[in-house]
Amino acid sequence: MNSSSKLIEEAVDQVSSLPGIGRKTALRLVLDLLKRKPEEVGRFANSLTNLREHIQYCGVCHNLSDAPKCQICSNPNRDGATVCVVQDIRDVMAIEGTGQYMGKYHVLGGIISPMDGVGPSDLNIDSLMQRVSSEHIQEIILALNATMEGETTSFYLFKKLSAAQVKVSVIARGVAVGGELEYTDEITLGRSILLRTPYESSLKR
Repeated sequence: MNSSSKLIEEAVDQVSSLPGIGRKTALRLVLDLLKRKPEEVGRFANSLTNLREHIQYCGVCHNLSDAPKCQICSNPNRDGATVCVVQDIRDVMAIEGTGQYMGKYHVLGGIISPMDGVGPSDLNIDSLMQRVSSEHIQEIILALNATMEGETTSFYLFKKLSAAQVKVSVIARGVAVGGELEYTDEITLGRSILLRTPYESSLKR
């Protein structure tokens, strides 16, 4: 794509660097921004700058946060005795979207995948174990993707948690095998959380 403006070309290059956005879509977005009032574009640009400069990881659950402790961990109305273990922030958003879960979270930051060079030490597992030993946690819900890597990670966590006095459960298989939580509809995901089963039961299938 050749443009009469180097500034447009540079903007298109940057926008198209985002996942899922091709150069045609990027050009359409850039031209749309040019039609907007300068103050609108300014707010748009400032929001991205503030996002990059001020977003951080929650010191408790590793969720993305505006402060050292995220809003979920800080909320006294959330059930601190129940912790849902997920792969990343997108899974937190998916589960929150169901409106069916009022506990807290722990974001692993990935899953065990030897093929990709990701082992247990690369994930936020040590901090999960620390939470189990220091907080009054009664139940850990394993809500990882129903893939081989997700199942491997769940089994590893179950073994790690077996010595602790904590119930370990897994979301019901309303989520299809091989599926990812962020793409599961809210009704199915909500039911999977509510109908969770002890992890040991899932090993007998």
